[in-house]
Order: sequence, then structure tokens, then C-alpha cells
Amino acid sequence: MRAMIGMAVMVCCAVQAAPNEKDAVALAEKGAQFLRAHGRAEMVARINGKDPEFNQGALYLAMRDMSGITVAHPTTALIGKNLLDVPDADGKLFRQEMVALARGPGHGWVDYKFRNPETGKVEAKRTYVLRVGDVALEAGIYKH
Repeated sequence: MRAMIGMAVMVCCAVQAAPNEKDAVALAEKGAQFLRAHGRAEMVARINGKDPEFNQGALYLAMRDMSGITVAHPTTALIGKNLLDVPDADGKLFRQEMVALARGPGHGWVDYKFRNPETGKVEAKRTYVLRVGDVALEAGIYKH
């Protein structure tokens, strides 16, 4: 009986909690430290290569330049594109808001709808934007 309870506790505790806002900020700050230490090319390679250090499934790091071009993203079809005028499912131009945040205060949150890579469904998302030099790092969480 004791062994069964112990096993149940191990299985229970192995399930990870959904990422939260604190996790998104921590990932963006980790990316900023890496970017400053190793440079833009290495950060781009890590993000585009889906390095588990910067891509944890639904929580991942992306990079955009100040003109709105996606420089790095685990969804490689977005790389090199300026999608500032492409709205989310509700018509919100969320990427414009992200660039404005990066250009202005240099950090902050943007709420919008986006396809969750784990579920394949369009869901509510909240992304933390952090400017580092001439790029913005973005790390978002899905709100279930």
C-alpha cells in the first residue's frame, strides 16, 4: 500500500504546471542575458533550432526587430516576415502593439489570440515583450 501511495505521489508531482507570467518574464530575461553574452546570431540559431532552453512547448522565445520583422521563431514559416498588419482572430493588430511597447517603455505585456502549438487551437495568449538593443524578445503564455 505504501509503495502504491509513493508511486501515485511521484506520478502526480511529475506533471508540470502550466507556464505562468513569471515563467514568461524569466524566459525573456534568460534570453536577454544569452543575447548579450553570445550575440544575435547565436540567439537566432537557438530559437530557430527549438533549443529546449528557449522552447518549452507552449512557452517559447521569439525575436522581432524594431521594424516588425520576425527574426527568430520556433515556427520557422514566420521568420523573415513582417506581419504587423495581420490581426489575430479578433482583429487586434497585436504585433504593432508589441513593437510599440519595445520602442517605448522597452517591456510590457500584450494580450491577443494565437495558435497554441500544443493543442493546435487558437487560444487567448499573453506575451511579455522585452527590448534588448535593436530587437524585442517575446515569451508568451496561453490562458486556459
